[in-house]
This record gives sequence, structure tokens and C-alpha cells, in this order.
Amino acid sequence: MDNRSAVWRQVDAHKDRLIALSDEVWGTPEVCYTEARSAAAHAAELRHQGFRITEGAAGIPTAVIGEAGEGGPVIAFLGEYDALPGLSQEAGVARHAPIEQGGHGHGCGHNLLGSAALLAATAVKDWLAETGLPGRVRYYGCPAEEGGAAKAFMVREGLFADADAAVTWHPSSFWEVTPPLSLANTRADFVFTGRASHAAAAPHLGRSALDAVELMNVGVNYMREHMPSDARVHYALLDTGGIAPNVVQAHARVRYSIRARDLPGMRDLVNRVRKIAEGAALMTETTMEMRIVSAVSNLVGNTPLEEALHGVMEDLGTPHFDEADRAFAQQIQDTLTPQDIAAVYHTIGLPVSDAPLADFLVPLDARRNPAIGSTDVGDVSWVVPTVQAHAPTVAVGTPFHTWQVVAQGKTPAAHKAMVQVAKAMAALGARLATDAALRDAAKADLKARTGPEGYVSPLPAEVQPPLTMSVG
Repeated sequence: MDNRSAVWRQVDAHKDRLIALSDEVWGTPEVCYTEARSAAAHAAELRHQGFRITEGAAGIPTAVIGEAGEGGPVIAFLGEYDALPGLSQEAGVARHAPIEQGGHGHGCGHNLLGSAALLAATAVKDWLAETGLPGRVRYYGCPAEEGGAAKAFMVREGLFADADAAVTWHPSSFWEVTPPLSLANTRADFVFTGRASHAAAAPHLGRSALDAVELMNVGVNYMREHMPSDARVHYALLDTGGIAPNVVQAHARVRYSIRARDLPGMRDLVNRVRKIAEGAALMTETTMEMRIVSAVSNLVGNTPLEEALHGVMEDLGTPHFDEADRAFAQQIQDTLTPQDIAAVYHTIGLPVSDAPLADFLVPLDARRNPAIGSTDVGDVSWVVPTVQAHAPTVAVGTPFHTWQVVAQGKTPAAHKAMVQVAKAMAALGARLATDAALRDAAKADLKARTGPEGYVSPLPAEVQPPLTMSVG
């Protein structure tokens, strides 16, 4: 059954509402687990479209699930809507122009991500209803992807247990099937407690928690030479013990993000960082407590779904950008370095082009050199056959987590890419709803990749969603 044209018409029928939702979410940027307005906007749209709503999924106030249809397979569409701190920026301006100093901004394009996924889910829902075919469409509104691991908690609660396949996407420079590579990641706070004293009159009576943090950081820096080259360790100081240099700091806290290629490698690296923290506490005669904040698994690929999605994206073609789109993208590129642009072409193994917006599909067999981060989609991919697309919402070379991404979040070019990727996801979703052989092949591929042990959550059983992680 060739369902593509019919389901694409459904996307076009709803695109204006979902573009408006994307712009609304862009205008109310909210960071990890604080996405109250964004989640409410998604829930309102789900109700308008006739979905059955579950709010507060997995005990997370800003997680929402919408389901429609009856019987048949369950096709999941994954959406996100969290922003990033410190990236406030005016839309459509090719210079750094914060709306609010220190304010938040959608520097990873999740305003577009959630809206396009919901658009695809709505299109498949209406297509199933129109054709009278069995099947359920489920939209997962997932908060806190930027370090909060909401999907990992949702997976742990069994919310994906009956899903047959999961489809999602992410804003990018290119039109492609997303390489299924990511790093497993643990975020942990290391809290040091010492003893305050007068730094001049009685320094010998003090035990500095800040010294312990500094020594820990030095130790981790020395470890970097002796860890796998594709592992990553980063940190942020959350508490330096106060602003008075004449008081020995009795408390300090540092948050570490510890990444490795797979879960065993990550667990080993986490243990090594913990030992360094223990050594820092020993050297300073302080105490140390390690608190796991969140953790996510590495991505598991799925060849049958990747090949199917690539075929859809090839037939559909790239977004249809015009001269105005390209002119603004060129202005954005003028704020970048040649190295920024060359770096993204390096990730797909293709020579640098002068085109400010990508107008080609990256071959599925391209000799890639992917830039690898972390995502909680990884945990979904361990339990459900999962595939992702990239769509060119930004000028080629735009670094993510920057003001330049925020500036492009409401442009006509971004909207065009959002609608085009919704069509790709919807066409694949419709095929998955009707093609049992594809679903079976995808499940067999997943089973072969995950082995007899299957999924083991990287989250310790006692760790709950860190709902206050963004407020200290």
C-alpha cells in the first residue's frame, strides 16, 4: 500500500497549527523539568486533535502522552520541548541580541522537534481514521532531554513496553537519517563538606571543601590522558562555598557529566571519577557524597528502519528553500568561522559546499565522522526499534547550543524543514502501521543487537527524576 501521498496531505492540513505551536514554545523557553507552559501547550494541541491524554507520565509533571486509534500496532512519535540556559536571543537577527540577559533560549531547536513529531503523529492518526485501519498512534511529550534523562525514567516505568516502533528527529544542518551513535552518560554531583574557620587567624583549623573540588578537577584532568579517546568528561561548579575569601569554605559542589561509548565503559569511568573524588576528600580531610542526578544509555541502531526512512526521505526530497531563506542563512554563516562549516561537513564525510542551506540527502552509506553527544533517546532504542531523522533547520555549520540556533528557530526555513521532516516521519509511521514484515524485521534487528541480557537501566533504582535540577 502506497500511503505516502495521503499521509502527506494530512501533514499539510495541520501544519499551520503546529508551526504556531513551535513558535509559541520558542517564545516560552523553559529548561530541564520546568517546561510547564510548553507541556501545557502540547497537551492542549493533543486535546484539540482528539488524542487521549495522560499527563504527569512517570511521575514527571511536564511529561505528557497522547494516544489515538484502536487495536493494531503501537507507533510512537517522540517529542521534546526543553530549552537551554543563557541563550536568550531575538529571532531572525544575525547578531547576538539577547531578549533577556541570562535568559533561556531554544539553542537545540526542541521547539521545532516536539511540534514536528506531534504533526507527524496527528497526520498518521487522521490517516488511520480515514482509511479505517487498525493501529494506535502515541505521542510522547518528553521534557528534560538536555541532561535530565526524562525518557530513561519513562522507559524504566514501562511506558514504552507495548510500543512496536519509535520515530523521532532532531534539527540539524543536513537532511539525513541520523547515525545511531551516542555516548552513554551519567550526571553526578560530588558534594564536599569541610570545616569553616577564620582564613587568617586560624587557617589550621579549617578544612576546605573548595580545595577538595579543585583537587578533584585536577585529578580528573590528569585522568583524561588515560581514558578512551571517544570518552568525555565535563564539569560545572554549582557551589563554591561562598563569596568571602577570608572564610575557609565548608561546603562545595561540582556536577560532572561522564560519557563513554557504551554502558560498561561508562560505569567504569564513573567509578574512576568517584575514586578521584574520594582521594580529593582524603587529601583535604573533608567528606564527600556522590549523588547521581541522571543517566542515559547509548543509542542502538536499527538497519531495517534506517533503510526504510532513507527511502522515504529520498522520495520526499529536501525542504524547498527560497532565495530569502538562503540570504538569511548566509548572514548566519557570516557569524561563523570556516572551521565551523568545515567541521559539519567532516561529520558526513563530504566536501565543503558553498550552499548556505543543505539541498541534498546524505547517503546512508556515507563515510561519516559523526560528532557524538548523548541523548535519552538511547534508552528508548534499547527497548523499542527506533529511528531518527535530521532535517536542515539551520544554516550549514551552525554550532548547536548557541545563540545562532535560537535566532533561526522561527524562520521560514526552519518551518519548512520542520514540515518536511514531519512528512518523512508520518510516511514511515503509516508504513509501520500496515507493514508487519517491516515491524518484525525491526524487532529482530533490535534483539540481535541487544543480546540475551537486553536492556538494563543505567539509573540506580533509588534515583528519581531530578525535578529540581535546574534550580540547584
